[in-house]
Amino acid sequence: MQIRITTSSIVFLVLILSACQKQSCPEVVTTPAKSLEPIGKVMIEPQFEAALAFSEGLAPIRQNDEKSNQWGFINKQGRIIIKPQFDWVLPFSDDLAAIRKGDATTGQWGFINMAGALVIAPQFSAISSFKEGLAAVRVGNDVDARWGFIDKQGNVVIQPQFLAAHSFREGLAAVLKETNKGGKWGFINKKNEIVIEPQFEAITSFKEGLAAVRGGADRKHKWGFIDKLDKTVIDFKFDEADVFSEGFAKVKVGGTSGQWGYINKVGQQVIEPQFDAADSFSEGLAAIKVGDNWGFINREGKIVIHPQFDMALSFTEELAAFRIGDEKTGKWGFIDQQGKIVINPQFHTVTSF
Repeated sequence: MQIRITTSSIVFLVLILSACQKQSCPEVVTTPAKSLEPIGKVMIEPQFEAALAFSEGLAPIRQNDEKSNQWGFINKQGRIIIKPQFDWVLPFSDDLAAIRKGDATTGQWGFINMAGALVIAPQFSAISSFKEGLAAVRVGNDVDARWGFIDKQGNVVIQPQFLAAHSFREGLAAVLKETNKGGKWGFINKKNEIVIEPQFEAITSFKEGLAAVRGGADRKHKWGFIDKLDKTVIDFKFDEADVFSEGFAKVKVGGTSGQWGYINKVGQQVIEPQFDAADSFSEGLAAIKVGDNWGFINREGKIVIHPQFDMALSFTEELAAFRIGDEKTGKWGFIDQQGKIVINPQFHTVTSF
């Protein structure tokens, strides 16, 4: 299968591109992967001090300018659309991007639109991107800080009152609320009605109709899964758990030194715990770690790309990033879903397509 890299499918090469000569490229042990000639055409030349992934057609970049060191946005042709002028930014979401003026300690967050116009003035000490029309915002600092939610016009629709808050997902937001038993997590709807009472030690957002939650002492501090009616769908028996993706959720048993496997939505262990680390399924495959190396399994739990990489990311747009070498000096490339190397390892840092 031929993979084409076009302006509509760009991986952003963050910081410095280090092209290696054939004789100096790290040797890749490929079973069954086979090295191909690199076809990853550089669409935007390395020129930025830092960058984040494209979202809604624009990517945050920080110019290599010692005087300003500020963030702006480019389009997929590499043209600066929003002049670097912010001390920090988040990618666009729901047509708005969070921006910060000032340092991480005392700076204030607001929002701009895709033309770069300020639509919500910097006024919050912390912020999340807009999801489902609302954004979580924090007012105050330290022990007095509280989280609430605003709409896209900057109106406060849920007053700051929570110790922490996640973005809305599937109509509900996880919030950390003070109780007589300390801070506990529950869920609210967009009317600020508590639909699942604060009772959990830790929590994920809802995905595919279920949320992973960790119980208290009465549940031996184990993880289980609930639905939106607060019904326990999968018993509290896991040491760690993550959200469902493509019908499967990764779970860990055996304590801190335990192993990861996968369950389905009725709690059946469809892939036995056997991996030292694991990622969620994406495009039918999941990255797994065996010993020191990462590879990929399919939905039957069969290893389809032999563990051989020092790091690997999930598949997106039929490609997965992998690294050969350690975090400091290793090089990143890309494989296809057959394990063939379509872009040889040559980059210091990458994001997914």
